[in-house]
Amino acid sequence: MRSIWNGAISFGLVSIPIKLVNATESHSISFRQIHVGDGGRVRYRKVCELDGEEVPTAEIGKGYEESDGSIIPITDEDLAQLPIATAKTIEIVSFVPADQIDPLQMDSAYYLAASGATAAKPYTLLREALKRSQKVAIAKYALRGRERLGMLRVVDDVIAMHGLLWPDEIRVPEGVAPEGEVSVREAELDLADALMATLGEVEMDTLRDDYREAVEAMIAAKAGGETVVAPGPPAEGAGGQVIDLMAALENSVRAAKASRAGVAAPDGEGEEGAGAEVTPLRRKRASAAPKAVGGKKSTAAGGAGGGAGAGAGAGAAKKSTAAAAAKKKAAAAAAKKTASAKAAEAKPARAAAKKAVTPRKRSSA
Repeated sequence: MRSIWNGAISFGLVSIPIKLVNATESHSISFRQIHVGDGGRVRYRKVCELDGEEVPTAEIGKGYEESDGSIIPITDEDLAQLPIATAKTIEIVSFVPADQIDPLQMDSAYYLAASGATAAKPYTLLREALKRSQKVAIAKYALRGRERLGMLRVVDDVIAMHGLLWPDEIRVPEGVAPEGEVSVREAELDLADALMATLGEVEMDTLRDDYREAVEAMIAAKAGGETVVAPGPPAEGAGGQVIDLMAALENSVRAAKASRAGVAAPDGEGEEGAGAEVTPLRRKRASAAPKAVGGKKSTAAGGAGGGAGAGAGAGAAKKSTAAAAAKKKAAAAAAKKTASAKAAEAKPARAAAKKAVTPRKRSSA
Protein backbone atom coordinates (compact mmCIF):
# COMPACT_ATOMS: atom_id res chain seq x y z
CA MET A 1 0.00 0.00 0.00
CA ARG A 2 1.14 3.50 -0.79
CA SER A 3 2.26 5.63 2.16
CA ILE A 4 0.90 9.14 2.59
CA TRP A 5 3.34 10.36 5.27
CA ASN A 6 6.83 9.40 6.42
CA GLY A 7 8.17 10.12 9.89
CA ALA A 8 8.88 8.44 13.21
CA ILE A 9 7.17 7.41 16.44
CA SER A 10 8.72 9.03 19.47
CA PHE A 11 8.47 6.54 22.35
CA GLY A 12 10.46 8.24 25.10
CA LEU A 13 14.04 8.15 23.85
CA VAL A 14 13.17 5.43 21.34
CA SER A 15 12.57 6.56 17.77
CA ILE A 16 10.75 4.21 15.39
CA PRO A 17 10.85 5.15 11.68
CA ILE A 18 7.39 4.50 10.20
CA LYS A 19 5.25 5.05 7.12
CA LEU A 20 1.63 6.15 7.39
CA VAL A 21 -0.83 4.18 5.24
CA ASN A 22 -4.59 4.70 4.91
CA ALA A 23 -6.41 1.88 6.71
CA THR A 24 -9.80 2.60 5.12
CA GLU A 25 -11.15 3.31 1.66
CA SER A 26 -14.40 4.74 0.42
CA HIS A 27 -16.63 2.66 -1.87
CA SER A 28 -19.17 5.43 -2.33
CA ILE A 29 -20.37 5.97 -5.89
CA SER A 30 -19.37 9.37 -7.25
CA PHE A 31 -21.54 11.30 -9.70
CA ARG A 32 -20.49 13.99 -12.17
CA GLN A 33 -22.41 17.18 -12.68
CA ILE A 34 -23.93 17.38 -16.16
CA HIS A 35 -26.02 19.77 -18.21
CA VAL A 36 -29.52 18.26 -18.12
CA GLY A 37 -30.37 19.61 -21.55
CA ASP A 38 -27.62 17.89 -23.56
CA GLY A 39 -25.77 15.71 -21.03
CA GLY A 40 -22.51 17.68 -21.27
CA ARG A 41 -20.09 17.71 -18.32
CA VAL A 42 -20.15 20.73 -16.04
CA ARG A 43 -16.64 21.49 -14.69
CA TYR A 44 -15.25 23.87 -12.15
CA ARG A 45 -12.64 26.33 -13.30
CA LYS A 46 -10.32 28.04 -10.86
CA VAL A 47 -10.06 31.61 -12.01
CA CYS A 48 -7.97 34.39 -10.51
CA GLU A 49 -10.14 37.27 -9.34
CA LEU A 50 -7.54 39.87 -10.32
CA ASP A 51 -6.78 39.03 -13.93
CA GLY A 52 -9.73 36.71 -14.73
CA GLU A 53 -7.42 33.97 -16.02
CA GLU A 54 -7.81 30.27 -15.25
CA VAL A 55 -5.05 29.09 -12.88
CA PRO A 56 -3.48 25.61 -13.20
CA THR A 57 -3.13 23.47 -10.07
CA ALA A 58 0.67 23.84 -10.01
CA GLU A 59 0.34 27.61 -9.53
CA ILE A 60 -2.19 27.44 -6.69
CA GLY A 61 -0.84 28.04 -3.16
CA LYS A 62 -2.18 28.76 0.32
CA GLY A 63 -3.09 32.06 1.92
CA TYR A 64 -4.70 33.28 5.11
CA GLU A 65 -7.47 35.85 4.82
CA GLU A 66 -7.46 38.65 7.37
CA SER A 67 -10.61 40.24 8.74
CA ASP A 68 -10.24 43.16 6.33
CA GLY A 69 -10.11 40.79 3.33
CA SER A 70 -6.37 41.00 2.71
CA ILE A 71 -4.54 37.71 1.97
CA ILE A 72 -1.26 36.65 3.65
CA PRO A 73 0.56 34.02 1.51
CA ILE A 74 1.69 30.87 3.39
CA THR A 75 4.15 28.45 1.82
CA ASP A 76 4.98 24.83 2.62
CA GLU A 77 8.42 25.98 3.77
CA ASP A 78 6.79 28.31 6.28
CA LEU A 79 4.82 25.39 7.73
CA ALA A 80 7.86 23.08 7.77
CA GLN A 81 9.85 25.61 9.85
CA LEU A 82 7.27 25.81 12.62
CA PRO A 83 8.89 25.12 16.03
CA ILE A 84 6.77 22.05 16.87
CA ALA A 85 8.10 18.58 17.64
CA THR A 86 5.31 16.82 15.78
CA ALA A 87 6.16 18.14 12.30
CA LYS A 88 7.62 14.77 11.32
CA THR A 89 7.05 12.81 14.51
CA ILE A 90 4.16 10.97 16.14
CA GLU A 91 4.87 11.88 19.75
CA ILE A 92 3.35 9.54 22.33
CA VAL A 93 2.27 11.54 25.39
CA SER A 94 0.47 8.93 27.53
CA PHE A 95 -1.09 5.45 27.78
CA VAL A 96 -4.72 5.07 28.87
CA PRO A 97 -7.37 2.32 28.94
CA ALA A 98 -9.27 2.09 25.66
CA ASP A 99 -12.65 2.69 27.33
CA GLN A 100 -11.54 6.20 28.27
CA ILE A 101 -11.66 7.25 24.61
CA ASP A 102 -15.04 8.64 23.59
CA PRO A 103 -16.08 7.11 20.23
CA LEU A 104 -17.28 10.58 19.22
CA GLN A 105 -13.62 11.58 18.95
CA MET A 106 -12.80 8.83 16.41
CA ASP A 107 -11.76 10.13 13.00
CA SER A 108 -9.67 8.67 10.17
CA ALA A 109 -7.79 5.37 10.63
CA TYR A 110 -4.25 4.58 9.50
CA TYR A 111 -1.79 1.69 9.61
CA LEU A 112 1.73 2.39 10.83
CA ALA A 113 4.32 0.35 8.90
CA ALA A 114 7.90 -0.07 10.05
CA SER A 115 10.22 1.79 7.69
CA GLY A 116 13.39 -0.23 7.11
CA ALA A 117 15.03 -3.19 8.83
CA THR A 118 16.29 -1.11 11.77
CA ALA A 119 12.71 -0.18 12.68
CA ALA A 120 11.53 -3.80 13.07
CA LYS A 121 12.83 -4.33 16.63
CA PRO A 122 11.53 -1.10 18.28
CA TYR A 123 8.28 -1.44 16.31
CA THR A 124 7.74 -4.96 17.69
CA LEU A 125 8.67 -3.77 21.19
CA LEU A 126 5.99 -1.05 21.15
CA ARG A 127 3.40 -3.44 19.69
CA GLU A 128 3.99 -6.10 22.35
CA ALA A 129 4.03 -3.50 25.14
CA LEU A 130 0.61 -2.24 23.99
CA LYS A 131 -0.71 -5.81 23.89
CA ARG A 132 0.49 -6.70 27.38
CA SER A 133 -0.69 -3.47 28.99
CA GLN A 134 -4.11 -3.69 27.30
CA LYS A 135 -3.94 0.06 26.87
CA VAL A 136 -3.84 2.50 23.95
CA ALA A 137 -1.29 5.24 23.34
CA ILE A 138 -2.35 8.87 23.01
CA ALA A 139 -0.12 10.78 20.59
CA LYS A 140 0.19 14.11 18.78
CA TYR A 141 1.23 14.44 15.15
CA ALA A 142 1.11 16.96 12.30
CA LEU A 143 -0.56 16.14 8.98
CA ARG A 144 -1.82 18.29 6.13
CA GLY A 145 -0.88 21.58 7.70
CA ARG A 146 -2.24 21.10 11.22
CA GLU A 147 -1.40 19.34 14.45
CA ARG A 148 -3.70 16.44 15.30
CA LEU A 149 -4.46 14.07 18.14
CA GLY A 150 -4.19 10.31 17.64
CA MET A 151 -4.71 6.97 19.38
CA LEU A 152 -2.40 4.02 18.73
CA ARG A 153 -3.65 0.46 19.24
CA VAL A 154 -2.79 -3.03 18.02
CA VAL A 155 -4.75 -4.66 15.19
CA ASP A 156 -3.57 -8.23 14.57
CA ASP A 157 0.22 -7.77 14.24
CA VAL A 158 0.09 -4.13 13.15
CA ILE A 159 0.01 -0.84 15.04
CA ALA A 160 -2.96 1.21 13.89
CA MET A 161 -3.59 4.88 14.57
CA HIS A 162 -6.97 6.57 14.79
CA GLY A 163 -7.10 10.27 14.28
CA LEU A 164 -8.96 11.89 17.18
CA LEU A 165 -10.82 15.15 17.34
CA TRP A 166 -9.60 17.56 19.96
CA PRO A 167 -11.85 17.64 23.04
CA ASP A 168 -12.98 21.19 22.27
CA GLU A 169 -14.16 20.02 18.82
CA ILE A 170 -16.90 17.84 20.37
CA ARG A 171 -20.12 19.81 20.62
CA VAL A 172 -22.30 19.63 23.72
CA PRO A 173 -25.65 17.94 22.82
CA GLU A 174 -27.87 20.82 23.94
CA GLY A 175 -31.52 20.62 22.88
CA VAL A 176 -31.11 17.16 21.37
CA ALA A 177 -32.75 14.96 24.02
CA PRO A 178 -36.57 14.69 24.12
CA GLU A 179 -38.18 17.54 26.01
CA GLY A 180 -40.07 16.82 29.21
CA GLU A 181 -40.07 13.71 31.37
CA VAL A 182 -40.82 10.41 29.66
CA SER A 183 -41.55 7.34 31.78
CA VAL A 184 -40.78 3.82 30.62
CA ARG A 185 -42.51 0.83 32.21
CA GLU A 186 -40.67 -2.27 33.39
CA ALA A 187 -42.68 -4.45 30.99
CA GLU A 188 -41.50 -2.32 28.07
CA LEU A 189 -37.89 -2.62 29.23
CA ASP A 190 -38.30 -6.40 29.56
CA LEU A 191 -39.57 -6.63 25.98
CA ALA A 192 -36.73 -4.41 24.78
CA ASP A 193 -34.26 -6.72 26.55
CA ALA A 194 -35.92 -9.75 24.94
CA LEU A 195 -35.65 -8.12 21.52
CA MET A 196 -31.97 -7.35 22.08
CA ALA A 197 -31.31 -10.92 23.19
CA THR A 198 -33.19 -12.32 20.17
CA LEU A 199 -31.35 -10.16 17.67
CA GLY A 200 -28.09 -11.23 19.31
CA GLU A 201 -24.73 -10.47 17.75
CA VAL A 202 -23.78 -10.09 14.11
CA GLU A 203 -20.69 -10.95 12.12
CA MET A 204 -19.43 -7.56 11.01
CA ASP A 205 -17.95 -9.06 7.84
CA THR A 206 -21.45 -10.02 6.67
CA LEU A 207 -22.80 -6.46 6.65
CA ARG A 208 -23.19 -4.97 3.17
CA ASP A 209 -23.95 -1.57 1.68
CA ASP A 210 -27.38 -2.34 0.16
CA TYR A 211 -27.83 1.24 -1.10
CA ARG A 212 -24.56 1.19 -3.06
CA GLU A 213 -25.41 -2.21 -4.59
CA ALA A 214 -28.87 -0.95 -5.58
CA VAL A 215 -27.32 2.14 -7.23
CA GLU A 216 -24.83 -0.04 -9.12
CA ALA A 217 -27.64 -2.33 -10.33
CA MET A 218 -29.65 0.69 -11.45
CA ILE A 219 -26.66 2.12 -13.36
CA ALA A 220 -26.03 -1.24 -15.03
CA ALA A 221 -29.68 -1.48 -16.05
CA LYS A 222 -29.71 2.01 -17.55
CA ALA A 223 -26.45 1.34 -19.35
CA GLY A 224 -28.04 -1.76 -20.89
CA GLY A 225 -31.04 0.20 -22.13
CA GLU A 226 -33.45 -1.25 -19.60
CA THR A 227 -36.25 0.77 -18.08
CA VAL A 228 -35.84 1.35 -14.37
CA VAL A 229 -39.14 1.31 -12.47
CA ALA A 230 -39.00 3.56 -9.46
CA PRO A 231 -40.95 2.53 -6.33
CA GLY A 232 -43.92 4.58 -5.27
CA PRO A 233 -43.51 7.47 -2.83
CA PRO A 234 -43.66 6.61 0.88
CA ALA A 235 -46.92 7.13 2.69
CA GLU A 236 -47.29 10.64 4.04
CA GLY A 237 -46.99 11.01 7.77
CA ALA A 238 -45.73 7.47 8.30
CA GLY A 239 -42.86 8.65 10.46
CA GLY A 240 -45.02 10.66 12.85
CA GLN A 241 -47.78 8.19 13.62
CA VAL A 242 -48.61 7.29 17.21
CA ILE A 243 -47.95 3.61 17.83
CA ASP A 244 -48.74 1.03 20.48
CA LEU A 245 -45.24 0.55 21.86
CA MET A 246 -45.99 -2.75 23.63
CA ALA A 247 -47.59 -4.27 20.52
CA ALA A 248 -44.70 -3.08 18.36
CA LEU A 249 -42.16 -4.60 20.75
CA GLU A 250 -44.05 -7.92 20.94
CA ASN A 251 -44.33 -8.12 17.15
CA SER A 252 -40.65 -7.21 16.80
CA VAL A 253 -39.62 -10.05 19.14
CA ARG A 254 -41.77 -12.55 17.21
CA ALA A 255 -40.43 -11.36 13.86
CA ALA A 256 -36.83 -11.52 15.10
CA LYS A 257 -37.32 -15.08 16.39
CA ALA A 258 -38.88 -16.15 13.09
CA SER A 259 -36.05 -14.51 11.14
CA ARG A 260 -33.34 -16.24 13.20
CA ALA A 261 -35.14 -19.57 12.78
CA GLY A 262 -35.20 -19.10 9.00
CA VAL A 263 -39.02 -18.94 8.89
CA ALA A 264 -40.93 -16.08 7.32
CA ALA A 265 -42.82 -14.03 9.88
CA PRO A 266 -46.62 -14.18 9.60
CA ASP A 267 -48.30 -11.32 7.79
CA GLY A 268 -48.71 -8.27 9.92
CA GLU A 269 -46.01 -9.13 12.43
CA GLY A 270 -43.19 -6.68 12.90
CA GLU A 271 -45.32 -3.73 11.76
CA GLU A 272 -45.79 -0.87 14.11
CA GLY A 273 -49.16 -0.72 15.76
CA ALA A 274 -50.20 -4.15 14.55
CA GLY A 275 -52.99 -5.87 16.47
CA ALA A 276 -52.72 -8.92 18.68
CA GLU A 277 -52.29 -12.33 17.12
CA VAL A 278 -55.56 -14.30 16.76
CA THR A 279 -55.52 -18.11 16.73
CA PRO A 280 -58.61 -19.51 14.90
CA LEU A 281 -60.53 -22.31 16.67
CA ARG A 282 -61.12 -25.59 14.86
CA ARG A 283 -64.77 -26.53 14.24
CA LYS A 284 -66.00 -29.90 15.53
CA ARG A 285 -67.33 -32.35 12.96
CA ALA A 286 -70.99 -33.39 13.15
CA SER A 287 -71.49 -36.75 14.93
CA ALA A 288 -74.39 -37.96 12.75
CA ALA A 289 -75.77 -37.11 9.33
CA PRO A 290 -78.98 -35.00 9.38
CA LYS A 291 -82.29 -36.72 8.62
CA ALA A 292 -83.68 -36.34 5.13
CA VAL A 293 -86.62 -33.95 5.00
CA GLY A 294 -88.86 -32.49 2.34
CA GLY A 295 -87.68 -32.99 -1.22
CA LYS A 296 -84.96 -35.39 -0.11
CA LYS A 297 -87.62 -38.17 0.25
CA SER A 298 -88.06 -38.49 -3.48
CA THR A 299 -84.34 -38.82 -3.85
CA ALA A 300 -84.28 -41.50 -1.17
CA ALA A 301 -87.21 -43.26 -2.79
CA GLY A 302 -85.57 -43.13 -6.15
CA GLY A 303 -82.45 -44.55 -4.57
CA ALA A 304 -84.49 -47.33 -2.93
CA GLY A 305 -86.28 -48.09 -6.23
CA GLY A 306 -82.99 -48.25 -8.01
CA GLY A 307 -81.72 -50.63 -5.32
CA ALA A 308 -84.81 -52.88 -5.70
CA GLY A 309 -84.46 -52.93 -9.48
CA ALA A 310 -80.85 -53.88 -9.15
CA GLY A 311 -81.79 -56.67 -6.71
CA ALA A 312 -84.46 -58.02 -9.07
CA GLY A 313 -82.05 -58.06 -11.98
CA ALA A 314 -79.52 -59.95 -9.90
CA GLY A 315 -82.21 -62.52 -8.88
CA ALA A 316 -83.27 -63.08 -12.50
CA ALA A 317 -79.71 -63.62 -13.56
CA LYS A 318 -79.26 -66.15 -10.75
CA LYS A 319 -82.43 -68.12 -11.79
CA SER A 320 -81.37 -68.34 -15.45
CA THR A 321 -77.99 -69.67 -14.37
CA ALA A 322 -79.65 -72.39 -12.21
CA ALA A 323 -81.99 -73.40 -15.07
CA ALA A 324 -79.09 -73.81 -17.46
CA ALA A 325 -77.26 -75.99 -14.93
CA ALA A 326 -80.36 -78.20 -14.44
CA LYS A 327 -80.82 -78.58 -18.18
CA LYS A 328 -77.19 -79.59 -18.58
CA LYS A 329 -77.56 -82.16 -15.79
CA ALA A 330 -80.66 -83.69 -17.40
CA ALA A 331 -78.90 -83.98 -20.74
CA ALA A 332 -76.01 -85.79 -19.08
CA ALA A 333 -78.40 -88.19 -17.33
CA ALA A 334 -80.23 -88.96 -20.62
CA ALA A 335 -76.96 -89.66 -22.37
CA LYS A 336 -75.95 -92.02 -19.57
CA LYS A 337 -79.30 -93.84 -19.77
CA THR A 338 -79.00 -94.32 -23.52
CA ALA A 339 -75.50 -95.75 -23.12
CA SER A 340 -76.79 -98.22 -20.49
CA ALA A 341 -79.61 -99.37 -22.75
CA LYS A 342 -77.26 -99.98 -25.64
CA ALA A 343 -74.97 -101.97 -23.37
CA ALA A 344 -77.92 -104.15 -22.22
CA GLU A 345 -78.97 -104.93 -25.80
CA ALA A 346 -75.46 -105.94 -26.80
CA LYS A 347 -74.97 -108.29 -23.85
CA PRO A 348 -77.13 -111.32 -25.09
CA ALA A 349 -75.51 -111.19 -28.51
CA ARG A 350 -72.05 -111.35 -26.96
CA ALA A 351 -73.12 -114.26 -24.77
CA ALA A 352 -74.53 -116.27 -27.75
CA ALA A 353 -71.40 -115.73 -29.75
CA LYS A 354 -69.30 -116.94 -26.86
CA LYS A 355 -71.43 -120.07 -26.46
CA ALA A 356 -71.10 -120.96 -30.11
CA VAL A 357 -67.38 -120.60 -30.20
CA THR A 358 -66.45 -122.43 -26.98
CA PRO A 359 -66.61 -126.35 -27.41
CA ARG A 360 -68.12 -128.56 -24.72
CA LYS A 361 -65.90 -130.93 -22.84
CA ARG A 362 -66.77 -134.63 -23.11
CA SER A 363 -67.25 -136.63 -19.98
CA SER A 364 -65.45 -139.94 -19.65
CA ALA A 365 -67.54 -143.24 -19.61
